[in-house]
Amino acid sequence: MPSNIRWTPLKIIRWTLLITTRWTLRITAVAVSLGICAVLIAYYIASGSLPDYDADYNIDGIHGPVEIVRDNSNVPHIFAANDEDVFFGLGFVHAQDRLWQMASLRRAAQGRLSAQFGSRVLNSDKFIQSLDLYGLAAASVEDQDEEALAILEAYARGVNAWIDIVNRNGLGRGAPEFFLKSAPVTPWRPVDSIAILNLQALKLSGHLTREILRERIARVLRKEKYDDLFPDESEVQSSSTFDSASAASFREIPASGAYAGNDPLNPLRPFEFSGASNAWAIAPDRTAAGGSLLANDPHLDFSAPSIWMLARLELAGGGLIGATIPGMPVIVAGRSDKIAWAVTSSYLDDLDTFVETLHPKDENLYLTPDGFKEFKKKKTTIYVKGEDPVILELRWTENGPVISDLLRDADEVTPDGSVMSLAWTLLDPDNSTMSAAIRLMKSKSVDEAFRAGSLYRSPPLVMTVVEKNKIAMKLFGSIPARHRLHETQGRRPSDGWKRVNRWIGLKPYDDNPEVISPENGILATTNNKLVNREFPDHISFDWGDSQRINRLRSKLETQNTHSRDSVVETQLDTISYTARALVPLFAREMWHVAGSASGTDAAARKAKILDMLRNWTGEMSEHRPEPLIYAAWTRKLFQLIARDELGSLILKFRHPDPVFLERVFLDRDGAAAWCDVIQSQDAETCSEIADIALNEVLDDLSSRYGTDPSRWRWGDLHEAAHDHPVLGTHPLLAWLVNIRQSTSGGDNTLNKGSTRGSGANPYANVHGPGYRGVYDFSNPDSSLFIIATGQSGHPLSKHYDDLGQLWRRGEYIPMALDPELARASPVGITRLLPLKTD
Repeated sequence: MPSNIRWTPLKIIRWTLLITTRWTLRITAVAVSLGICAVLIAYYIASGSLPDYDADYNIDGIHGPVEIVRDNSNVPHIFAANDEDVFFGLGFVHAQDRLWQMASLRRAAQGRLSAQFGSRVLNSDKFIQSLDLYGLAAASVEDQDEEALAILEAYARGVNAWIDIVNRNGLGRGAPEFFLKSAPVTPWRPVDSIAILNLQALKLSGHLTREILRERIARVLRKEKYDDLFPDESEVQSSSTFDSASAASFREIPASGAYAGNDPLNPLRPFEFSGASNAWAIAPDRTAAGGSLLANDPHLDFSAPSIWMLARLELAGGGLIGATIPGMPVIVAGRSDKIAWAVTSSYLDDLDTFVETLHPKDENLYLTPDGFKEFKKKKTTIYVKGEDPVILELRWTENGPVISDLLRDADEVTPDGSVMSLAWTLLDPDNSTMSAAIRLMKSKSVDEAFRAGSLYRSPPLVMTVVEKNKIAMKLFGSIPARHRLHETQGRRPSDGWKRVNRWIGLKPYDDNPEVISPENGILATTNNKLVNREFPDHISFDWGDSQRINRLRSKLETQNTHSRDSVVETQLDTISYTARALVPLFAREMWHVAGSASGTDAAARKAKILDMLRNWTGEMSEHRPEPLIYAAWTRKLFQLIARDELGSLILKFRHPDPVFLERVFLDRDGAAAWCDVIQSQDAETCSEIADIALNEVLDDLSSRYGTDPSRWRWGDLHEAAHDHPVLGTHPLLAWLVNIRQSTSGGDNTLNKGSTRGSGANPYANVHGPGYRGVYDFSNPDSSLFIIATGQSGHPLSKHYDDLGQLWRRGEYIPMALDPELARASPVGITRLLPLKTD
């Protein structure tokens, strides 16, 4: 302080504030400057891994030049003089844009995620290692045919070529994520691609959790109420070909989330998210332009980046274009100039659980039809970030691996003195599925494509294949042969030591259901029941859809002539057949008394909402309140009806079962008894429970979103949540890497948007059609496709989410094989040149 000033307390305070303010401003300026510098440095480091799409590279491992033309949507079109070099180019572009995703998928298939992400994924690592997915992939490499092996090796060389460029040129480690989760990227091998295929099979399976759930429910419910949740298969008819036997619908059975959770890194999913899809084909005589039409939208978990990446391959036999999964050298769904193929989940029951009886004096022995035998055992070490390694002893029986040691729900239904094992077609080491997939995409006809299916094992899929003048559908995958006297018919765990419960083998491929050129000119599947076959010739007792198929049938059958545009309209349809069926059942008595409601604000609001629902068409529009009211009402109603019978098991039902609710409200076989609350003295009716549920829902929605229901908006909650599995959980990075899109549709619409079903926002859209394709064989180059995010996996790339808004609006990009269209306004052209040697 200056010494010549006479100081008073007030002057001292003013001087102190002046000095404090000056230093606060200086410190703030320094902090802001440092923050800006940190952001700029982080951006500089992260942007170093953005690939240059116009670069030329001299590379070892190719026979001749490879040209990669990225069109204006960043779809790579790969040209080379021979097929191996084309697949080399595919591996190269996959690694350029999705290296982190590929490395993560490989780690998941190996059961080694814990080494990077800690104990949050330890349980999934344990389960995957117990199945030995990676070991099975290694064993099946030799089962691939010569052509497939050559393609797998060429693809791996392409991936490794990019990894080598990243390492030599210091290109930001290949992806920003590697700076946060540092780990060397080991060279890619053919086994890695097969392991990722096995991982997808695991994600698409839900029968394990369903078998365990059935067993748990059977222990708490009387038979008549158990039958309401799991009605006998004889009540169900098929509807895939829309023939005279297709009138009845099937049901969707929720299953236990025994080993899933909500962790995006965890590949083990609840049944509701184990795969869904739509596909339909229309024969030429029912199309306006005289060529077959095919539509496909596989449903998987949303993520950023998407699991899908679009690509075009120019092979010696012609061009291929469609959706790929980074890590695999195949076009999973797409077209050539001769055929197009669509994939949908089949819901084939391809696994069984067994209760293995232990020797009373030696737990190293288990009972078989031939007496007690020793378990096959192996110890493995799982490295966990920040913790001590976990030593795991794995055990196998003749039926398969022991799973009750690793899955809590399985352990809870396993009797004392026993363990539970798993038989699954995926666990067959003789697996030539990759060869089948490669043959399929190179086929020139429906017949050739179906012959390729003879090599296909798992995951079981329904393949819809069309030529210009022919449509067909067939189940691809191995079907277990079960004994006709099997004690549980594979619905629930059975005694593993009894011969009648064990698989006899696998059924011949020729027995797989197929339909070729149906008389009515239409083939369709929405994961509904495929065929009417009684056990043991059945396909499954449980299916993935009972609702969408009814809407699809009405859309296709009421229109005599179809076009590409009408197929697009159907693919984007958001009318809920389920809502149209259920709302009148819930509200019928309330509609009669709504006019006599008292004059309170709550009563007036309720009357207004009932009137809105009366006039609602069932369209799950993102802009309307009715879908939100309907979804919340249905969810609350299911909880009120079922929770006193199911107790904590109700948490295993993430979504209300529409067929169960319909059964209860129509009082089929006395099912209305569910509405009577066990703990109360009064006998509640279903109408009373519906009224209570609606009141609770309206109070909750009003407290959250205001008292004016016209301002409530379905899309505000039903946002498509494409989350980055690693960076997306970081509070400062989530806004950059997570993609959110307000969406229409719902759990049971053709344009399906499966809700999360739990958590703070159970209505978030987390599982749906991340890929859409429409193939028109009257003019193949007018075909269309789209993915839900963007082609790049790099958050700083403009192609990280550029296709997302098109997808959200129901728009597509051209799916043309014309090279000149690809070269028009390209994002870049990359040339790979053979490395010159002296």
